[in-house]
Amino acid sequence: MNSADQLPARRVSAEDVEIIRQQLGRPPRAVYEVAHRCPCGLPDVVRTAPRLADGSPFPTLYYLTCPRAASAIGRLESSGLMREMTERLQHDAELRAAYTRAHESYLAERAALAEKLGLEPLPKGMQSAGGMPKRVKCLHALVAHELAVPGSNPLGREALDQLPPWWDRGPCVCSDRSEKTERNGKDQ
Repeated sequence: MNSADQLPARRVSAEDVEIIRQQLGRPPRAVYEVAHRCPCGLPDVVRTAPRLADGSPFPTLYYLTCPRAASAIGRLESSGLMREMTERLQHDAELRAAYTRAHESYLAERAALAEKLGLEPLPKGMQSAGGMPKRVKCLHALVAHELAVPGSNPLGREALDQLPPWWDRGPCVCSDRSEKTERNGKDQ
């Protein structure tokens, strides 16, 4: 049994857990619910519990699962975009304030989910995600945050706006369902 199966009040179907497992190439950890679905219909962002089943902290609240989106974001990261965004944070007070609000909102959402699930809150000072609030360390986390909570993360939005439509080739999972869809050229 993986840790996602041991969480209280989980709100994700067994089918979605299997799709996410295939997308990641491993069992997902601490999945609470699907936070966003790709235009292809499959999960692309999950909301995770703040702690694993063994009680270990799991600070990433929104986790990107779609391999095509992750690959496209990786190309943005390697382009130097994170360095440019971090530099802008140092000189743009409005952007810095919006990014700080995204960080504070992320922490509040994570604490609220811990409380809802009856889990011990994460220690004060534990990171939120993606380098917030002072730098940009992981566009995957920022885009996941923005997809899950539209309008929440200004730098996640900027990165998302630069991504190609990763869903255009159909569902991004190696299941029989997606293989049939891609062969037949139609949605199921």
